[in-house]
Amino acid sequence: MSCGISMVKYILFIFNLLCSICGILLIVFGALLISKVHSIDDFAEALRTQQVPLTMIILGAIILLISWFGCCGAIRESYCMSMTYSILLFVLMIGQLALVIYMWVQKDKYLEIMGDVVEKAWDNRTRRSDYMDAIQISMKCCGRSGYTDYAFQGKFPPSCCSDTNNCRRETVYQRGCKGTFVEFWDRNSDIIKYAGLVIAAIEFVGFVFACCLANSIRNYRRRAEY
Repeated sequence: MSCGISMVKYILFIFNLLCSICGILLIVFGALLISKVHSIDDFAEALRTQQVPLTMIILGAIILLISWFGCCGAIRESYCMSMTYSILLFVLMIGQLALVIYMWVQKDKYLEIMGDVVEKAWDNRTRRSDYMDAIQISMKCCGRSGYTDYAFQGKFPPSCCSDTNNCRRETVYQRGCKGTFVEFWDRNSDIIKYAGLVIAAIEFVGFVFACCLANSIRNYRRRAEY
């Protein structure tokens, strides 16, 4: 096998190895975020209220699968697997670009969806630790619209205060979670969009290398037949 093919093969292998690690990390972090499922009802609730960790797991699995095709195609010098990897990577890149474009032109709709996440978490809250508690702790907020949403309970949940052992009116977070959550995604939407474009550019480079490898393998085998 020529030196050019070997160089492309090793570059592509390292690229896919790094992608595989990223995919595994997404799956692990997503799994850690999901609350323990005890019954069918809990599983249905998880599907409704834990879209973010489930999306992380699905995305991680897709990246891992595509990277596996890339690694196998590079190691085995397989034209078929290299082309399959190229096609899958191209589809992933197009889907990612479509998502970035959607966020760009439909920013208001996207922020409305983020607000609905808090609405669903509030409507499905339970007495045990749940998704609403996770939002209140991470966003440093309390209630859907404000801490007064818990007035009917006569007390505040520990997740509404920095000091969970002493949560009272004087120490409770003042801001509501819906507004805080939407503002967070509004501030970071540009970072997400540009990061998505950078990742898509990296995926395009991987796509080009994979096509070059597949083409080189095919040409080498054709020459070897003569």
